[in-house]
Amino acid sequence: MSTPPPTAGAAASDPRLDKGWLERLLSPIADVRRGESAGALLMALTMFLVLGGYYLLKTAREIFILSEGGAEVKTYSAAGQALMLLVLVPAYGAVASRVNRTQLVQWVTLFFASNLLVFLAVLAAGWHIGVVYFLWLGIFNVMVIAQFWAFAADVFSEEKGKRLFPLIGVGSSLGAWLGSVRAGYLVESAGPARLLAGGVAVLVVCAGLARVIDRVVRRESTAQSARADEKLGGGPSGFTMLFADRYLMLIGVLVLLLNLVNTSGEYLFGRYVVNTANAMYGAGPESAAAREQFIGQTYSSFFSYVNLIGLLLQLFVVSRVFKFLGVARSLLIHPIVALVGYAGMLRAPSFEFIRWLKIADNSLDYSLGNTTKQALWLPTSREAKYKAKQAVDAFCMRAGDVLTAGVVYSGELASLSIPAFAALNVVFVLGWLATVRGLGRKLRAKAQEAGHAAM
Repeated sequence: MSTPPPTAGAAASDPRLDKGWLERLLSPIADVRRGESAGALLMALTMFLVLGGYYLLKTAREIFILSEGGAEVKTYSAAGQALMLLVLVPAYGAVASRVNRTQLVQWVTLFFASNLLVFLAVLAAGWHIGVVYFLWLGIFNVMVIAQFWAFAADVFSEEKGKRLFPLIGVGSSLGAWLGSVRAGYLVESAGPARLLAGGVAVLVVCAGLARVIDRVVRRESTAQSARADEKLGGGPSGFTMLFADRYLMLIGVLVLLLNLVNTSGEYLFGRYVVNTANAMYGAGPESAAAREQFIGQTYSSFFSYVNLIGLLLQLFVVSRVFKFLGVARSLLIHPIVALVGYAGMLRAPSFEFIRWLKIADNSLDYSLGNTTKQALWLPTSREAKYKAKQAVDAFCMRAGDVLTAGVVYSGELASLSIPAFAALNVVFVLGWLATVRGLGRKLRAKAQEAGHAAM
């Protein structure tokens, strides 16, 4: 006996059945429902542009810092970002307390675009910008990208965010992949200055899109639009909120340990790349241009693999993992893969092994890992989304860089081998796993308190 089609009343009672052709088209990626597609797709487009622009700038960073200093200088320079963020994070919170969310996103984004114009002028004058640009990009990465995700977590409710973040993550992953591919062509044809110019254009467009998204959300949801012009007001700073809430503190520890493991791996990979460039072209000043091109193309290829695999995971895996495992259990996948990979480095260290380990590590981080980390902010307050999130995504991430710099410096003094560095990462990953388990318990407790299904 055939089952009759759902009636109009059934469709109204079950929002999963109330979908137009666009929502059905997006169904393999995320559970988008009627009236949600415009806002979700615009947010995905914005993250596509932000990450695409970031990978143009990131490829330029590798050229500047590795050509002028090497893998060690790259690692040590990252530590300075944490010190700068001790001042910048409270300053960001002060601005956030005085403007609405659209103004905050636009002003901060345009400020960073103006910084790029200064770098272009200095570069045209023939000055070296490697270390300064590296410090700046580390600040840009955590502050601008974090604020756009905070904007998304504020625009969408907890229930909507859990369903729509996989789609927004697709925009992020696709932008990262195409940005890294485009960077490779630009390095070969026009040099690193063109990468910075592309970044300026992208940021200006993203600043405009923030206002468009806000208007669309106003039409889609009266409850959200009523909050759109509200200022966050005074209250505690991001750091104060972080230390006062165990859930937020655990997110901070998670970000710190994840970045410690990831950056230590980046150091190992960067050391291999520099050694290979020197072996192929020599270490003298006469071969500097050849080394720059080799480093740029190597990292462009690396980023392309990472972001293509991350995109495929985001398209076909993340929403299904969220659906069947939930956010809490999904957090376990990335550290388990890292644990297996660095344990393998104890016995068989090689350039190809670390290259594929970092491809797996980063592609998971940029897809499933990033989406789960952003979903952790959905059950938090508005103030936490903007203020505490900057403290976590900016300072805690760069605090991981400080620890990495200490590990690298101590390891270099002790002449540690690559397996020894890998053994340290195994220890850090075990701490990462313990933190994830604690976060999972807190997340389930929050869901029970709010009367929601477990995330």
